[in-house]
Amino acid sequence: MKGKAVSIKKTTVFDSIRGVLIALIVSLLGVLILALIVKLTSIGSEVILPINQVLKIISILLGCIFGIKEKEKGALKGGLIGLIYSLLAIFVFLILNKTLSGSSINYIDLVSGLVAGILSGIIAVNFRKK
Repeated sequence: MKGKAVSIKKTTVFDSIRGVLIALIVSLLGVLILALIVKLTSIGSEVILPINQVLKIISILLGCIFGIKEKEKGALKGGLIGLIYSLLAIFVFLILNKTLSGSSINYIDLVSGLVAGILSGIIAVNFRKK
Protein backbone atom coordinates (compact mmCIF):
# COMPACT_ATOMS: atom_id res chain seq x y z
CA MET A 1 0.00 0.00 0.00
CA LYS A 2 1.51 3.27 -1.13
CA GLY A 3 0.84 6.60 0.52
CA LYS A 4 -0.02 9.72 -1.39
CA ALA A 5 2.83 12.00 -2.27
CA VAL A 6 2.47 15.39 -0.66
CA SER A 7 2.88 18.21 -3.11
CA ILE A 8 2.99 21.86 -2.19
CA LYS A 9 2.44 24.39 -4.93
CA LYS A 10 4.69 27.40 -5.41
CA THR A 11 1.72 29.64 -4.66
CA THR A 12 1.36 28.06 -1.21
CA VAL A 13 5.01 28.75 -0.44
CA PHE A 14 4.92 32.30 -1.82
CA ASP A 15 1.65 33.12 -0.07
CA SER A 16 3.12 31.84 3.22
CA ILE A 17 6.38 33.78 2.84
CA ARG A 18 4.48 36.95 1.88
CA GLY A 19 2.17 36.50 4.87
CA VAL A 20 5.05 36.00 7.32
CA LEU A 21 6.83 39.11 6.05
CA ILE A 22 3.66 41.19 6.33
CA ALA A 23 3.01 39.84 9.84
CA LEU A 24 6.57 40.67 10.91
CA ILE A 25 6.34 44.22 9.53
CA VAL A 26 2.99 44.83 11.23
CA SER A 27 4.36 43.39 14.47
CA LEU A 28 7.49 45.54 14.31
CA LEU A 29 5.45 48.68 13.72
CA GLY A 30 3.09 47.72 16.54
CA VAL A 31 5.94 47.10 18.98
CA LEU A 32 7.51 50.45 18.11
CA ILE A 33 4.20 52.25 18.66
CA LEU A 34 3.68 50.35 21.92
CA ALA A 35 7.18 51.27 23.09
CA LEU A 36 6.49 54.92 22.34
CA ILE A 37 3.18 54.79 24.24
CA VAL A 38 4.86 53.09 27.22
CA LYS A 39 7.59 55.71 27.24
CA LEU A 40 5.16 58.63 27.09
CA THR A 41 2.63 57.26 29.59
CA SER A 42 2.75 55.33 32.83
CA ILE A 43 1.31 52.04 31.58
CA GLY A 44 2.03 49.23 34.02
CA SER A 45 3.92 46.12 33.00
CA GLU A 46 0.85 43.98 33.68
CA VAL A 47 -0.89 45.62 30.71
CA ILE A 48 1.96 45.18 28.24
CA LEU A 49 1.80 41.36 28.00
CA PRO A 50 -1.90 41.17 26.99
CA ILE A 51 -1.40 44.02 24.51
CA ASN A 52 1.60 42.16 23.07
CA GLN A 53 -0.48 38.98 22.63
CA VAL A 54 -3.24 40.92 20.86
CA LEU A 55 -0.59 42.54 18.66
CA LYS A 56 0.74 39.10 17.66
CA ILE A 57 -2.74 37.86 16.75
CA ILE A 58 -3.51 41.02 14.74
CA SER A 59 -0.15 40.69 12.96
CA ILE A 60 -0.87 37.09 11.99
CA LEU A 61 -4.41 37.98 10.87
CA LEU A 62 -3.20 40.87 8.69
CA GLY A 63 -0.39 38.69 7.35
CA CYS A 64 -2.97 36.12 6.26
CA ILE A 65 -5.44 38.63 4.86
CA PHE A 66 -2.88 40.53 2.78
CA GLY A 67 -0.43 37.69 2.17
CA ILE A 68 -2.70 34.94 0.90
CA LYS A 69 -3.55 35.62 -2.72
CA GLU A 70 -4.69 32.15 -3.87
CA LYS A 71 -8.11 31.42 -2.39
CA GLU A 72 -7.31 27.82 -1.46
CA LYS A 73 -5.77 25.93 1.46
CA GLY A 74 -6.36 28.79 3.88
CA ALA A 75 -5.89 26.66 6.98
CA LEU A 76 -2.57 25.26 5.73
CA LYS A 77 -1.21 28.62 4.61
CA GLY A 78 -2.43 30.36 7.74
CA GLY A 79 -0.97 27.64 9.95
CA LEU A 80 2.39 28.01 8.21
CA ILE A 81 2.26 31.79 8.56
CA GLY A 82 1.38 31.60 12.26
CA LEU A 83 3.97 28.93 13.05
CA ILE A 84 6.84 30.51 11.12
CA TYR A 85 5.98 33.97 12.51
CA SER A 86 5.98 32.55 16.06
CA LEU A 87 9.29 30.73 15.53
CA LEU A 88 10.93 33.88 14.17
CA ALA A 89 9.52 36.00 17.00
CA ILE A 90 10.83 33.53 19.60
CA PHE A 91 14.22 33.39 17.88
CA VAL A 92 14.51 37.19 17.83
CA PHE A 93 13.49 37.32 21.50
CA LEU A 94 16.14 34.73 22.39
CA ILE A 95 18.80 36.73 20.55
CA LEU A 96 17.76 39.97 22.27
CA ASN A 97 17.99 38.25 25.65
CA LYS A 98 21.40 36.84 24.63
CA THR A 99 20.34 33.29 25.41
CA LEU A 100 19.84 30.48 22.95
CA SER A 101 18.78 27.78 25.39
CA GLY A 102 15.84 25.63 24.38
CA SER A 103 14.34 25.88 27.87
CA SER A 104 13.37 29.49 27.27
CA ILE A 105 11.19 28.63 24.26
CA ASN A 106 7.56 29.35 25.00
CA TYR A 107 5.55 26.49 23.51
CA ILE A 108 2.30 28.28 24.30
CA ASP A 109 3.34 31.03 21.88
CA LEU A 110 4.01 28.41 19.19
CA VAL A 111 0.64 26.73 19.66
CA SER A 112 -1.28 30.00 19.90
CA GLY A 113 0.50 31.30 16.79
CA LEU A 114 -0.39 28.10 14.94
CA VAL A 115 -4.05 28.26 16.01
CA ALA A 116 -4.28 32.00 15.25
CA GLY A 117 -2.74 31.33 11.85
CA ILE A 118 -5.13 28.51 11.00
CA LEU A 119 -8.17 30.59 11.96
CA SER A 120 -6.79 33.67 10.20
CA GLY A 121 -6.07 31.67 7.06
CA ILE A 122 -9.61 30.34 7.01
CA ILE A 123 -10.94 33.87 7.47
CA ALA A 124 -8.65 35.27 4.77
CA VAL A 125 -9.68 32.69 2.19
CA ASN A 126 -13.41 32.62 2.89
CA PHE A 127 -14.37 36.15 3.84
CA ARG A 128 -12.22 38.33 1.61
CA LYS A 129 -13.76 39.90 -1.49
CA LYS A 130 -13.18 38.01 -4.70
